[in-house]
Amino acid sequence: MGKTSAALPFCFYIRLQGKLLFPKTYYKQSKFMSGKKQKYYVVWQGYETGIFDTWAECKALVEGYPGPVYKSFDSREEAETAYAEGPELHIRPKCASRKKAEAERQDAALLPIVGDAWAVDAACSGNPGPMEYRCVDLKDGKEVFHFGPVHGTNNIGEFLAIVHALALLQKMGEKRTIYSDSRNAMLWVKGRRCKTKLELNAKTKPLFDIIERAERWLNTHPIECPILKWQTDQWGEVPADFGRK
Repeated sequence: MGKTSAALPFCFYIRLQGKLLFPKTYYKQSKFMSGKKQKYYVVWQGYETGIFDTWAECKALVEGYPGPVYKSFDSREEAETAYAEGPELHIRPKCASRKKAEAERQDAALLPIVGDAWAVDAACSGNPGPMEYRCVDLKDGKEVFHFGPVHGTNNIGEFLAIVHALALLQKMGEKRTIYSDSRNAMLWVKGRRCKTKLELNAKTKPLFDIIERAERWLNTHPIECPILKWQTDQWGEVPADFGRK
């Protein structure tokens, strides 16, 4: 189009020198031209949890569900962050008073988890180093499972702990909320891929075999349990913490 036309705004390319460069249907339906903004819908509690691109998808997962928790965001990045952090930081109580709303938020933060829930955590001596992870039942504080130590990283352990909990609950035929204090691990699980930068070598090969099995499970099974962020600043250390800080 030449140097002059290259600097023109997008809208000028629709008709240039009397020629229509795009079909009329594109001109009419283009989101750019219509001004419609893409929304991303986070469902924390519904028939299925996660991030969805359309209201129709979101509505089908929350309509008729008892106590659904969901919200729309302007960007996928915002939605992913909100999904990992949990609804407590993103949904404001409908109160007339800001002071009352803040008091209710603080009270809610101190309440125990409603219903059955598991908490997972990992520990690593060095990074990388000997890594292990475990899961604790919040109802009675008993350890549900423990794995390790193996040579790895803390993030990998957090990721595997969530997948281990999901797979075990699916095998048991149960649905419980899973709490993790790792945003990275939650996003990795959501993306169904462990985005570690750990080098694959003879020492780490056994761990990478486990990661491969975890990713395979994620890509062949639906995530049916809510995975929520444990709010350490409000609730203290996650109950599955190894206490080595």
